[in-house]
Amino acid sequence: MAALNSIACRKPIVKPQSFPDFSPILPSTCLSHKTSSNLLKLNPKNRRNWVIQSVTEDKELAPKKNSHSHEPKKLLFPNGSKTLEASSSEVGGGHGDDGDGHDDVEKLSSRAINASIVLGFGTLAVSKLLTIDHDYWHGWTLYEVLRYVPQHNWIAYEQALKANPVIAKMAISGIVYSIGDWIAQCYEGKPLFDFDRTRMFRSGLVGFTLHGSLSHYYYQFCEALFPSDDWWVVPAKVIFDQTVWAAIWNSIYYVVLGFLRFESSANIYKELKATFWPMLTAGWKLWPFAHVITYGVIPVEQRLLWVDCVELIWVTILSTYSNEKSEARITEPTMDADSNSSNNPPE
Repeated sequence: MAALNSIACRKPIVKPQSFPDFSPILPSTCLSHKTSSNLLKLNPKNRRNWVIQSVTEDKELAPKKNSHSHEPKKLLFPNGSKTLEASSSEVGGGHGDDGDGHDDVEKLSSRAINASIVLGFGTLAVSKLLTIDHDYWHGWTLYEVLRYVPQHNWIAYEQALKANPVIAKMAISGIVYSIGDWIAQCYEGKPLFDFDRTRMFRSGLVGFTLHGSLSHYYYQFCEALFPSDDWWVVPAKVIFDQTVWAAIWNSIYYVVLGFLRFESSANIYKELKATFWPMLTAGWKLWPFAHVITYGVIPVEQRLLWVDCVELIWVTILSTYSNEKSEARITEPTMDADSNSSNNPPE
């Protein structure tokens, strides 16, 4: 009995357990070591509740890791974006190469059509100019052919002016306006045979239908308005031309081109308002010097031919201004939409 009493009086030795450093219940274990004597005095039910509560508190202290397997991980790229947009080839399932090939075929076919148009019309024009005297070539030398070709072409032009003056001037203006727009497109950086056929056709159509006929009647009206031969008539005609007529014709050109591009009246008015004064003042740098010759030297029936030769430069400026404004107006909504989409990314 004494041995049993001595054993019962001894305190039980609780050996501390070692836990890994990363164990989430390490604080509770340490706490249990410090309060091991009190723990032994608790009844089994209270002891179990105390251990469960300590483990629960330790779990709350540990940082949460929200790892959802069904949510894709978002990577952070060097440019600051959290997502990487797929290329067109990946989205299209590998059909990007086919699209590029199709675009290349379209470009090549368009260039071939443009080259055919240029070479065809150029060959026709040169052959008509060089073979105007083919009925009289019998016995002529090459020197005689080249000598009389310019003279006889000029005679043929004068005969056409006497027979159908309006039609002849319309044809000249249509050709000049088409070539002028082609030069404008090449000046803007397009390759020689990569021009916009529709745009060139629109410009040539305006020159053929409006400029030739209106200019024919305008020069006759100008002669009737200033019938005198005094020294002040030429400066007066130049001033009238570069104020009244230039304003009217520039407005007609932009309005008609806008309608041919199927634009709304509001856009046409906006373009006309933005380009009216710059184009009028730009004309003052070229046309006053040219019109000193127009109204001082050139006869009335020949004035349009001289003016059309100068207009190869002027139509280039007109066409460049008009299409720059149109392309800028088309680009603005696209840029606004892109900026809005970048500022408001989809959730």
